[in-house]
Amino acid sequence: MKRVSLTQYLVEQQREHGRIPAQLRLLIEVVARACKHIAIAVNKGALGDVLGSAGSENVQGEIQKKLDVISNEVLIEANEWGGHLAAMASEEMDSIHVVPNRYPQGEYLLLFDPLDGSSNIDVNVSIGTIFSVLRKVGHTRGVSEEDFLQPGKHQAAAGYCVYGPQTTLVLTLGDGVALFTLDRETGSWVLTQSGLQIPEDTREFSINMSNQRHWAAPVRRYIDECLDGRTGPRGKDFNMRWVGSMVSDVHRILTRGGIFLYPWDSREPDKPGKLRLMYEANPMAFIVEQAGGLASTGRERIMDVVPGKLHERVAVALGSRNEVLRIDAYHAEAG
Repeated sequence: MKRVSLTQYLVEQQREHGRIPAQLRLLIEVVARACKHIAIAVNKGALGDVLGSAGSENVQGEIQKKLDVISNEVLIEANEWGGHLAAMASEEMDSIHVVPNRYPQGEYLLLFDPLDGSSNIDVNVSIGTIFSVLRKVGHTRGVSEEDFLQPGKHQAAAGYCVYGPQTTLVLTLGDGVALFTLDRETGSWVLTQSGLQIPEDTREFSINMSNQRHWAAPVRRYIDECLDGRTGPRGKDFNMRWVGSMVSDVHRILTRGGIFLYPWDSREPDKPGKLRLMYEANPMAFIVEQAGGLASTGRERIMDVVPGKLHERVAVALGSRNEVLRIDAYHAEAG
């Protein structure tokens, strides 16, 4: 079987199918290259002195790990000089990073969570990088935060990288989902699966059960019915899986089905949810929908949410189509 590299795949998408312009192809290649550098740092672990806290907090008030800071810097330095970007935004930065004047400015905006699942770093559990690409709307020379405040349905591309037993890159350009595996010997991304599809039904759910007492009634109802198993209203047994890294949990759903939930929490009632809309929910929703699944807040499609600020949060239910529809129905019944 002929091996297809990421570069070849992207060139074919550009040349034969006319799906992506040259600037977007170059942007994705640069992001993928940056992910290889992050993978190397992750693999070195204690040998590279990258474990432990960086002794700082991000804009969310979360303690940053050394690898959080390193990954953020890798992505910025890799992308700012190529001429394909106007600006970047990161979960780890207060505001946007505009491409410096000394470099040409492109027409795209890049958003990323440089290292998802930071709590897993020091215990050697899979973590990852999530990214989203938007087109800069309007033709003014400058760029501001307002340019980023677009609903997820306007994404030009999205993807994530999992740093696990294999290093894998999952990508959508808006026409299905492809999976690439990093060949460590050659240093190239190789296409190993295309046209990924999430089964419509499932017997697996992914949620942090320790927060159960803080959920709204529709979510508690859904989980209680799953836990009731074969003798309950669902008439079948469910398994629970929870890694604590959205990348890892969603990757499992993408490969074998399931539903991932991170709902509203009564401890912070004014916040719609915990996960970031722009850096986590939107790119994952794009990927999941392109694989035949659904992604919802419980009340509306995630990619229809119009962000009011850069670090907007949102409730998340995504994965197997019929399970997400059930969650939506329970929210609708509850008013």
